[in-house]
Amino acid sequence: MTARLLVYTRTTGYRHDSIPAAVAAVRALGGYAVDHTEDPAALERPLEAYAAVVFLSTSGEVLTPAGRERLAAYVESGGGFVGVHAAACTEYDWPYYGDLLGARFDRHPEYQPGKALVEDRDHPATRHLPAVWEFTDEWYDFRTNPRGTAHVLATADESSYSGGGMGDDHPLVWCRAQGAGRVFYTALGHDAGAYDDPDFRAHLRGGIDWAARPQPLPAEDM
Repeated sequence: MTARLLVYTRTTGYRHDSIPAAVAAVRALGGYAVDHTEDPAALERPLEAYAAVVFLSTSGEVLTPAGRERLAAYVESGGGFVGVHAAACTEYDWPYYGDLLGARFDRHPEYQPGKALVEDRDHPATRHLPAVWEFTDEWYDFRTNPRGTAHVLATADESSYSGGGMGDDHPLVWCRAQGAGRVFYTALGHDAGAYDDPDFRAHLRGGIDWAARPQPLPAEDM
């Protein structure tokens, strides 16, 4: 049976023009049946049929109270969760969500080229990447540093772009355990062009695969 993904793109804050390209890219990854929705009622229904729930550039408050309860129970009992880019700008009014994701968005400088430094060359989301990955994005700053509660896969090299605000240790991509579940987050993916980039697509695929398929968690920082 083909594994299923629930891809959720509801926004009540800033809406990224890249969302259609992002959804198309997830569908094109292959290996998954993809249900895409912006209806919060979809998160109120049982989620156990899904290998992972993907919040793809969601923003603002996007869940009902019942949806919050359902999502938390799903992850705690072993479901996979993937957050992409503005998923960190989501559900500020729900404290659990910040803990689930690992950190919340604070600010970003202008969209510009920069460099990501890959820390984990074995994880499926990063093992195909060079040690220094040149990319163009918004280089999100976060309100807190997730290191210590998450396994950091890649950091932003603030010396490679202007306006970074987190200093020498600036996590950009990470994974973590939440209950029996698995959570993967990447801050990249602002522009539609990212979803045509082979390295970024492989990055996204690796993160989804890791979250969706039970396997050992990295020992470091867990």
